[in-house]
Amino acid sequence: MAGFGDIIGHEQIITHLRSAIALDMVSHAYILNGPEYSGKMMLAEAFAMALQCEGEGERPCLECRSCRQATDHNQPDIIYVSHEKPNTIGVDDIRTQINNDIVIKPYSSRYKVYIVDEAEKMNQQAQNALLKTIEEPPAYAVILLLTTNADSFLQTILSRCITLNLKAVKEDVIRDYLMKHYQIPDYQADVCAAFSQGNVGKAVQLASSEDFGELKASVLQLVKRLDDIDLYEFGGAIKQIGEYKLQINDYFDLITIWFRDVLYMKATNDVNGLIFKDEVYDIKRQAAKRSYQGIEIILKALDTAKLRLNANVNFDLTLELLLLTIKEN
Repeated sequence: MAGFGDIIGHEQIITHLRSAIALDMVSHAYILNGPEYSGKMMLAEAFAMALQCEGEGERPCLECRSCRQATDHNQPDIIYVSHEKPNTIGVDDIRTQINNDIVIKPYSSRYKVYIVDEAEKMNQQAQNALLKTIEEPPAYAVILLLTTNADSFLQTILSRCITLNLKAVKEDVIRDYLMKHYQIPDYQADVCAAFSQGNVGKAVQLASSEDFGELKASVLQLVKRLDDIDLYEFGGAIKQIGEYKLQINDYFDLITIWFRDVLYMKATNDVNGLIFKDEVYDIKRQAAKRSYQGIEIILKALDTAKLRLNANVNFDLTLELLLLTIKEN
């Protein structure tokens, strides 16, 4: 568990939470809404730690007894709500871990903070049970709902919570963070930052993943040789991509970054703005050969291929159409 100072980006949310504590205007219920790995848990834990901090000055102090307990995940008044079923938070989970527990006063702190991760998994019964508590909470209760999809909540819950939407962190901030903390070269940090789409957790995962390196190498091999392979060789190319079937959206995202680089090079002739800087020779070659319209068609075809696979259209057929579009444009 870390303090606010260790969180990359999300300055507006941190300012809001710090102000709520300083002005003694803490709400009883918050929704932290954002993609997976975007920092929801870090924000929730830093807020919980700050609420329970016994130190003077800026909170959390990270040094008092409560902060040390929180860091070790054994602060008795910071409660993590768990669920046994992998895809559902049921009514019994909410009743047992929140409703029945919340009536007991805090053990050693001013607040009792409940952190509900993956809160979008609450079924309707669970949400209705939670609603009763949110409507009439004890003065010391703070409930933090962490979700990838706030739209899944009942309107009555949304109206009684303060919703904080996590925004994408700037690419250059993520890039500098990766280079400083993970000692990776600039060209690798560029790819991870661009690929993460403003999600720090995802960027960190990519920076430390050997699988991502293999995936990237496979994509680069494909996009550099695709113009030169004949139609009868498509089967081999599809088989190569099929090895990454479980990561196919990531595969398509890397191809998209490649063709955005090609488009950028064609429009500006500026090497510094490229994500794949170390592939400048092949990017220049493709930028000279392809038209603006052709690159736009390819980028749209990548989006279409994603949608088709999500709709369970035949994998090989979808890939064949995509490769044909790239080759023809």
